[in-house]
Amino acid sequence: MTKLTLISSAIFSVLCSQSALAATVTGKVMDDKNQPIKNASIHVHGKNQSVKSNDLGEFAIDIDANSQLHISKDNYIDSRIAVTESSNNLSVSLKPTSVETVVVYASALHKNSLEMISPVSVLSGDELRNKSKPTLGETLKGLPGVNASYFGPVSSSPIIRGLDGPRVKIMQNGLDASDASRIGPDHATSSDSLAAEQIEVLRGPSTLLYGSGAIGGVVNVVDNRIPTSNIDELTGAAEYSHDTVSNSNTVAAKLETGNEGFNFHFDGTKRSGDDYQTPTFTIADDDGDVETESSVENTFIDSETLNFGTSYVGEHLTVGFSYGSIDTDYGIPGHEHHHDHEGETEEEHAEHEDEAAEEPVYAHLEQDRWQGLVSYALHNNWIETINLRVGYTDYSHSEIEDGEIGTTFKNKTTEARLNVEHKFADWHGMMGYHYSDSDYDAIGEEAFTPASVTTTNALYLLEEREFGDVTIELGARVEDYKIESQITAHEHSHDEVEIDHSDEEAIGYNKSFTNLSASAGAIWQYKPGHSIATSISHSERAPLSAELLSNGLHIATGTYELGLGYNIEGNEAHFEPENIKQETSTNLDLSFRRFSGDFGYTVNFFYNDIKNFYFQENTGLVYDEEDGLESAIGAHDDAVAVYQFTSKDAELYGIEFDAHYQVTPSAMVKVFGDSTRAKLKDDEGNLPRIPANKLGSELQYDLGDLQLTLTGTHYFDQNDVTAFETKTDGYTLFDAQANYQLGLGSVDAQLYINVDNITDELGFVHSSFIKDKAPLPGRNFRFGIRGYF
Repeated sequence: MTKLTLISSAIFSVLCSQSALAATVTGKVMDDKNQPIKNASIHVHGKNQSVKSNDLGEFAIDIDANSQLHISKDNYIDSRIAVTESSNNLSVSLKPTSVETVVVYASALHKNSLEMISPVSVLSGDELRNKSKPTLGETLKGLPGVNASYFGPVSSSPIIRGLDGPRVKIMQNGLDASDASRIGPDHATSSDSLAAEQIEVLRGPSTLLYGSGAIGGVVNVVDNRIPTSNIDELTGAAEYSHDTVSNSNTVAAKLETGNEGFNFHFDGTKRSGDDYQTPTFTIADDDGDVETESSVENTFIDSETLNFGTSYVGEHLTVGFSYGSIDTDYGIPGHEHHHDHEGETEEEHAEHEDEAAEEPVYAHLEQDRWQGLVSYALHNNWIETINLRVGYTDYSHSEIEDGEIGTTFKNKTTEARLNVEHKFADWHGMMGYHYSDSDYDAIGEEAFTPASVTTTNALYLLEEREFGDVTIELGARVEDYKIESQITAHEHSHDEVEIDHSDEEAIGYNKSFTNLSASAGAIWQYKPGHSIATSISHSERAPLSAELLSNGLHIATGTYELGLGYNIEGNEAHFEPENIKQETSTNLDLSFRRFSGDFGYTVNFFYNDIKNFYFQENTGLVYDEEDGLESAIGAHDDAVAVYQFTSKDAELYGIEFDAHYQVTPSAMVKVFGDSTRAKLKDDEGNLPRIPANKLGSELQYDLGDLQLTLTGTHYFDQNDVTAFETKTDGYTLFDAQANYQLGLGSVDAQLYINVDNITDELGFVHSSFIKDKAPLPGRNFRFGIRGYF
């Protein structure tokens, strides 16, 4: 708290300074055919406020001397114009682009998606609303280079370029989501795409701002819960939808209003659904009997979210806060009770089977999240903007068994991020300080990771400079990472029958790491609408508590997990956390882009060399509740495989692409795909659960009030597996959408129907821990209506 007090004092001293208003600049925004552009955004660089052009393309905005205007509009290439207090009657011409342009908030330097050096994908607007799913992973998995972990449709996290878990940072408005999704794949992310304004997926130098461990990428969910622009009238939105595959219903609503600089936001969602249906598939039970299924049991969901925020937006100062709550119950597929049936009579066996059928295990997720924002824009100073974001998250995930809480995972996180945007000579950049404190605890029979406190303090710097048509970007981050825990000193062996936990000795453990990261990149706009970008980054990552300290049964994944800190000698596991080395990544990206005319494309090549890559490896041992650790040979049927986190050198490389062609003014064709190869070095084999390559195509057709979309995606066979994995067959999914605009006066309403998996194809997700038990949903009809006012 002392650090935060010092930060607040420094900001308050800055707020006392004042700058004089220089002038009002007027102008007009036109397209390449000299027609006015309505609702173009005109923003003064380094200031909080922006204005919109009117029906005639006209605007007026207050500036200070030697300012820069940033003019942007969807489907047009942005324009940046230097102005002074004497500038007036400006004429701004925007050229159309073949792809949508949006400002990437996670870029920190107000760049749009076409100006980014790092590869970036953004879902926003109607595209986001049409592709929104109950989980973040399922919403994003159609993007090139992005897949989903898929622990059923209610728990699915993004995988970027073959990397997931702690290597993919999940954020909300630039702060960590602070849930437990990185502890296990059965833990759902707390980010909801329904209330999002846009979702950003990025990699490369900008990830240094959000954590050096995010070597896979960053997913930033952007909403308007703390309004940063003035709202002058009451606006709102509402949506209802029904999905047939799980008999689910979803209701969402949003309201925003403001007056004289004070702004208010509210949004909420309600979702409920049953177990989802699948094409017919077979599965073997614990006794080896093969059963035929047409649904995945225990995949229901009942969720409510509520968020509100308020802000004051002035000429220089923006202050705001928000509160959000999540209350969700969802089933955990594959979460089974194991009974030893040896010696049972048929009646006893049947009784246990009936008990298991009546004991669905589900998760109860609760989260309370507070966020605050203080931003101050200085004029005519080398420091342009000082921005402080703070957040506190209280997260709880309880697994309910037999109507009682079996295990509870808790995570309380305090986070602060101070950014200082500046301009020095020809360099424009951001320097900042990042603080995070995560207090994690787990109580119950599945508490396979001990309680721990993880604290990080980091300083970072990101700078850019233009040299004609070339912009270069340099970044660096130094991070102090500390983990503290109490380790229970007991061992598992084949001679162990019963453990008396009261006699166990608690060992105090703490470890500090210094993570250093750096990056360099450049983008060359070699002609209008064409660019080449390249970047290289070096990142160091310390292990999470789950990777380092795990020691216990994880029923959801059907495994016994051991962390890096344990050493297996024979059939015994000892806590000997010596020589723990940081994971070190060197990543190279090369991108080719075209975004003007009827034809456009983005092609990204990447290579990631990772030393001491942390991953779970099958030890060849199993764990039995009576006998502890023992060889898998001759073990009981109820024994589960023992997986231990280990570190070895690895490399990942591949390609991702997205191309489109505007066939007619009403028809567009897209082609997209990705390929990732992930393996250990020195011919030690493949990395586990790497997503299959995919190739897809999409046809969009606009008939005025009716918009039609047909998408086909083929997932290839995944044959690059580890010794303890099975190969996964490929499959093809066809999806269709139809949106019809309704004319209801001041309300912009839309009826829509989506048909997912039209051919009812059976598909198994290779990256899923429970792929054989939870195939993808079957054919689904989604009916809905949404409206805006």
